[in-house]
Parts: sequence; C-alpha cells; structure tokens
Amino acid sequence: MQGFLFPLILSVHVLVGLSVIGLVLLQHGKGADMGAAFGSGASGSLFGSTGSANFLSRTTAGLATVFFITSLTLTYMASSKPKAAGSVMEAVKEQPAAPVKTEAPAVPGSKAGDIPK
Repeated sequence: MQGFLFPLILSVHVLVGLSVIGLVLLQHGKGADMGAAFGSGASGSLFGSTGSANFLSRTTAGLATVFFITSLTLTYMASSKPKAAGSVMEAVKEQPAAPVKTEAPAVPGSKAGDIPK
C-alpha cells in the first residue's frame, strides 16, 4: 500500500507547492493599496478592491496547510520504511585464511635433534 501512496502524496505535494508559489506571486503587497487609492484600477477587479486579497490569502493559507500536512506525511512514510539489510558485499561472508605453516630453514651440517648454540 505504501508503494502506491508515496508517489501519489509526493505528486500532490509538488502540485500544492507550485500552487502556493503561484498564489503568492498573484497577491499584491501592503504597499500596493496606496496605488489603488489613486485610481489604478484595482477597485474594479473581479473580486472588488479588497475581495481578491481576502480570497487569495484564504486560498494560500489552505494550500499552505495542505503543503505542511503532505510534508509531514512524506517524512513519516520515508522514515518508517523497513531498513535495508545492508550492501551486497556485507552479505558475503569472509572466509578465514588457512593458517600458513612455516618451518625453520635447515642449517647445513646439523641434525634434526640438535639445538643451535
């Protein structure tokens, strides 16, 4: 189930993020209200002089809430994935090397039982 939800929530997250960016760019700042007072034509817009600000700010707040919820959901889903077993190389067991038998070199003229002095 998580294999299907993660890409779905991720795509909703990206679309909501782009929508928030677009809505923020559509809104005018606090200083633009002075321009409307001198007849710049903002009072004759589709939403009225203050209606667009109220509508756009409420829509932006709603989309920002959805953005935060999807962010938290994606974080939870990413952190709750089962941990991988490790790398492929960790799965290969190291074989212990065979012990190397070394013998002392034979000294010419000595017998096997002689102890060197």
